[in-house]
Amino acid sequence: MRKTYIVDSGVQNGSDTRFLLQEAPQELEVQAGGQLITDSDNHAFVYLMDVVDGYIYVQFPKTVWPLLARSLEADKEPVLTWGQSEIQLDNFREELSMLIFNIEGNHNYGEEFSTAVEEAFKEQLSLS
Repeated sequence: MRKTYIVDSGVQNGSDTRFLLQEAPQELEVQAGGQLITDSDNHAFVYLMDVVDGYIYVQFPKTVWPLLARSLEADKEPVLTWGQSEIQLDNFREELSMLIFNIEGNHNYGEEFSTAVEEAFKEQLSLS
């Protein structure tokens, strides 16, 4: 089973968005994977991080979706931080944007999840 790390908060200062992990990854070498998927059962977006023997999940629960929405308006990729470490989340904004537009009106993700995404990202969806 892959290890999942949960983002519990974040901050935004201008176009600088930083997400904070609840716990530090145990893996020594962690790199941005550049891919975002959904976990509709847990109402979360999940960023894949590459590690030596595969990848780990970084989960963005519904509590941080308002900051996810604001990160789409920034002109640079967000950063994930834990302890003294940080890593830029490559391709994050493009992946998130593609997902929310794919989820809009698409109940294959589950009606409750789709509705929650549409509500959280209504401003971004209205710009299309």
